[in-house]
Amino acid sequence: MLTGLLESTTAPLRHVLNSTTRPVLGLRPQDHVTAALIELHWLQVVTRIEFKLSTLMYRSVTGNAPSYIKDMLLPASGLHRQTQLQSASNDDLVVPCIGLKFGEPAFSVAAPRLWNEVPYDVRKASTLATFKRHLKTFLFSEHYRTVL
Repeated sequence: MLTGLLESTTAPLRHVLNSTTRPVLGLRPQDHVTAALIELHWLQVVTRIEFKLSTLMYRSVTGNAPSYIKDMLLPASGLHRQTQLQSASNDDLVVPCIGLKFGEPAFSVAAPRLWNEVPYDVRKASTLATFKRHLKTFLFSEHYRTVL
């Protein structure tokens, strides 16, 4: 997974995205691409990584992911004495406590945290295609909220 990468690592990927955006809309090399990305409804690199991870989480929660991925996830409703919490009724996942910031990009930490941030109505989509459509709209609006 590419989650938690440093800015210096994602910068070349962002450069490729920006470089491919310009010819699509006939922009000059010095033109900014933010408006073009919005027009094309394309997600930024970091947001695209979140989209892919959330899609994997949807597949896992619905039983369509490999068992080794599903085994790393624990529903909040499965915790003893936690069944009355709102997180249990929202189908949230347990985010493991880690003592070091170094461990935050780990799949077992980053995936449940990201999943819990996705709105409940998006998570409850009946099909993967519907989930992807709603998720992209959500991530797009969250990322470009200050620009729109």
